[in-house]
Amino acid sequence: MDDTTEIIEAPLSYEALGTMYRSMCNDPLLANVPGKIELDRWGRMVMSPASNYHGTLQGRLAQRLAQLGGEVIVEASVLTPIGLLVPDVAWASAEFIAAHREETPFGLAPDLCIEVTSPSNSRKELTEQVDALLAAGALEVWIVYSRAQRIEAFGPAGLLARSRFALDLTGLFD
Repeated sequence: MDDTTEIIEAPLSYEALGTMYRSMCNDPLLANVPGKIELDRWGRMVMSPASNYHGTLQGRLAQRLAQLGGEVIVEASVLTPIGLLVPDVAWASAEFIAAHREETPFGLAPDLCIEVTSPSNSRKELTEQVDALLAAGALEVWIVYSRAQRIEAFGPAGLLARSRFALDLTGLFD
């Protein structure tokens, strides 16, 4: 028996990750798995269970982002250099949606990708996710710190003093 069929020799291609993710989305055995599923570049599942407060913040962010027009996507799947990531909330311009509406996963990141932190996140992991989503085409990536009740916005040049997406976030953490 050829031992190369037993192990993964190299990271999966974007095409292989996309195929694997679409298959998982259609698998009835995975339909009720709690939390979101992401795939690293080796095709391994990374799962993060979310609290109800985490979900509440996702909903509140989605409501506020709707004021921008375009489309709000909760848990948008995006192919990135480090694997298939699923930002908690994303906003996409009408132009992005026209070009990528039917894609699962997206081959490019939506304009704004937002990650709500969980106790299991590490600074290293969050930095890698920000860098990967920006490399995949996001204009901005936000990290929402639910416990500290603050948001950091990042662009290609790093941490931003102010987001280009002007939103009223009053009461977000109430």
